[in-house]
Amino acid sequence: MTDNRLYYGDNLDILRRYIADESVDLVYLDPPFKSNQDYNVLFAEVNGARSAAQIRAFEDTWRWDQAAAQAFDEVLASGGRVAQAMEANWKLLGHSDMLAYLSMMAPRLVELKRVLKSTGGLYLHCDPTASHYLKLLQDAVFGAKNFRNEVVWDYSFRLKDTGKTQENERLQF
Repeated sequence: MTDNRLYYGDNLDILRRYIADESVDLVYLDPPFKSNQDYNVLFAEVNGARSAAQIRAFEDTWRWDQAAAQAFDEVLASGGRVAQAMEANWKLLGHSDMLAYLSMMAPRLVELKRVLKSTGGLYLHCDPTASHYLKLLQDAVFGAKNFRNEVVWDYSFRLKDTGKTQENERLQF
């Protein structure tokens, strides 16, 4: 039996340095969504009340810059279907913020394929901002035949008896 470990840091670096080939059964990937928002950590007072104190946890804004260009070039240099998919994205999107986001995601998906067992599975949580681009990128990495299903969040639905809208999230299959 192996010890459970929690790694802190950039998942690309962690995957490359510490995770063995075909050693993972299941991946739940919940990356930034390219929502163009900042997300904060909110603190609570001792009594549990919300505190005014907060810090920025991460910025979910992607820009085409030198780092994005370098990530894109590395994906292209690796060749294969992922490079072809990224070239197609470049032809469609140009040097855009979305291409910067995809350039960050592509090598991570490649590394996740490497560490997943042949019987393993990956759940990618994303929103409509980039889901269609990510689906094509996953097809390039994992092969379209390996796609199993899509889980869709329905944020509001009509209650049959009242006609009112329920605001709670629910899964729709």
